[in-house]
Amino acid sequence: MTSTVRSSSVRSSVRSSVRSSVRSSSARSAIRASGPPRRAAGRGSVTGVGLVLAGTLSVQFGSAFAALLFPRAGALGTVALRVTFAALLLLVITRPRLRGHSRADWAVVSGFGLALGGMNLLFYQAIDRIPLGAAVTLEVLGPLLLSVVATRRAASLLWAGLALAGVYLLGRGGFGELNAAGVAFALAAGAMWAAYILLNARAGARFPRLDGLAIAMAVAALVSLPLGIGSSGGALLEPGVLALGLAIAVMSSGVPYTLELLALRRLPAATFAVLTSLAPAVAALAGYLVLGQGLSLPQCVAIAMVVAASAGAVRAGS
Repeated sequence: MTSTVRSSSVRSSVRSSVRSSVRSSSARSAIRASGPPRRAAGRGSVTGVGLVLAGTLSVQFGSAFAALLFPRAGALGTVALRVTFAALLLLVITRPRLRGHSRADWAVVSGFGLALGGMNLLFYQAIDRIPLGAAVTLEVLGPLLLSVVATRRAASLLWAGLALAGVYLLGRGGFGELNAAGVAFALAAGAMWAAYILLNARAGARFPRLDGLAIAMAVAALVSLPLGIGSSGGALLEPGVLALGLAIAVMSSGVPYTLELLALRRLPAATFAVLTSLAPAVAALAGYLVLGQGLSLPQCVAIAMVVAASAGAVRAGS
C-alpha cells in the first residue's frame, strides 16, 4: 500500500476517495469516485446537510434491520440478499458496457468487487457478534488509517492517535457482547474497506459513469450468493425474507446513493466528508433504538473520540 500511494497522482485520487468515503455503508463512495456531480462552493446549504444525514441514517438503520433478519436468514444469507438485490438494481439502471475493456480493466474491477463483497461479508459477521456501534467504530479505522498514510501529515498522526485511544476506551468500556471474533471481523472489514477505496479510485478511472460499480457489485453478488445459499438454503426464498432483503438493499444502497448524489450538488467535499464521519455515532443510535443495544458513558465517549478523529483526519487531508 505504501508504494501505491507514493505517486502524487494516485495519492491525490486516494485522498479524494477517502474524503468521500468515511461513512458508512458500504458502496456509496464508489459512486462519488466514479463521477460525482458538480460540487457547490462555500459552506453548502442546510438542505445538503439534511440529505447527508438522512443518507447516513438510512445506511446505519439498514444495517440494524439487517441484524433483525439474521435469525431467519443468517448473516451470510442476509449479505447475499442485500448484495444481490443491489447488484440487480445497479445493472438495470446503469446497463454497463461489457465489451472493449482490457484484461487489466477486468482485473481491477474484479478486485474491486472482491473487496466490496469481502467488506460486506466480514461486516455482517461482525454485527452478528458485537453491537452495531462497536462494529462501525472499529471498521472505520480502515479508511482512517488509509487517510493518514495518504496524507503523511503530522496532524493526521495526531488524529490517528485519538482514534486508537477511543478504540482502547471502547474495549475498556466493556461492551457486554464484545468478543474477539467480532472485533477481528470488524477490523478485517475495515481493512477490506481501505482496499475497496483504493480499487474504487482505479476502477473509476477505467470505467465510465457507474459501470465499474455495477460490475463490481455483480462480482460481489457472485461471491456472496453461493455462501448465502450454502448457509441458509431455502430460507432465502421465503417471501418475507425476500421482502426484507430487498428493503435492506434499498435502505443500505438505493436511498443513500440518491440522497448523497443530491447532497454533493449542494455541499463542498470537505463538509460532506465530515458529516459522513458521524457514521459510528449514528450506528450506535440505530443499535440502541432497533436492537436494544445500550451504551454506557465510556462507550459514548469512545465513539465520540473516533468520530472526532475521523472528521479531523478528513479536514487534515483537505
